[in-house]
Amino acid sequence: MFGGVNAWFASPKKLMACKIDPTLHREKKPDWIRVKLPRDPAFWSTKGLISDLKLHTVCEEAQCPNRWECWSQGTATFMIAGDRCTRACGFCAVKTAKPFALEADEPQRVAEATKRLGLKHVVITAVARDDVADGGAEHFAQTIEAVRAEVEGIVIEILVPDFNGKDEALMSVMKARPHIFNHNLETVERLTPLVRSRAKYDRSLHVLKRAKEMAAELGNRCATKSGLMLGLGETETELFQAMDDLLEHGVTVLTLGQYLRPSPQHLPVVEYVHPDTFENYKEIARKKGFRHVASAPLVRSSYHAADFKPELDVT
Repeated sequence: MFGGVNAWFASPKKLMACKIDPTLHREKKPDWIRVKLPRDPAFWSTKGLISDLKLHTVCEEAQCPNRWECWSQGTATFMIAGDRCTRACGFCAVKTAKPFALEADEPQRVAEATKRLGLKHVVITAVARDDVADGGAEHFAQTIEAVRAEVEGIVIEILVPDFNGKDEALMSVMKARPHIFNHNLETVERLTPLVRSRAKYDRSLHVLKRAKEMAAELGNRCATKSGLMLGLGETETELFQAMDDLLEHGVTVLTLGQYLRPSPQHLPVVEYVHPDTFENYKEIARKKGFRHVASAPLVRSSYHAADFKPELDVT
């Protein structure tokens, strides 16, 4: 259950089974993959606050290429429930290990950080906690409620694991009334068994659909959001099918970004998708019916998340 990434990914046969050629990985990144190092003092202020409150961020743990920019703007994506994940997804830099116990005061620490940063839009994610009966759902709910109590009028966006498809766990999260519910599909259906350890394509679609249905049942409005990484060997036909599947399950916000290999032990990059292609996909997604689309090589789930105003989602 807590095996490392190598246990999942190391065999070239698994790559070939999903029609990914491991020899296609190119170590040299193209010119459009550029990350600027921090110069703004705000970067160090944000880093210090996160350290002071003993919080984890997906910015650091997942080696997000936008960390320098976001922290320099005084924002970060909080990662709750620890920094040890019970899954070993082939794309993810977050370490796989037996997790520590959930910290009862973590929700309040996230709320305090949100207040001190002056955020108007906060994004909260978490590692997968398959060791906990509800997958950490109640911990999510407590964090949402703590942030709302501490910062009046804030927009709360959550990026959740699939909770193993358990409706009761999902309901506990939705009762906390997040404004934006994000669960990433990550890749196309064919590549899901390789890319996402223990996850299922159909289960992720079910979680997204049920989240929106539950919000309506509770009398709340909640936009649903999902994202995919490109460059893992997907075809355009498969990508467009994934877009259609998301739309059919009520998702109205989409992010598309380039997959970047965290280490030699992770999945190889099959292709570096050109920025013009990302822009083309953005237009196609908008024409298909998504209300908001962020599509560029360095786009990640929470990148410029505040650009989407949940009140625009009227479905």
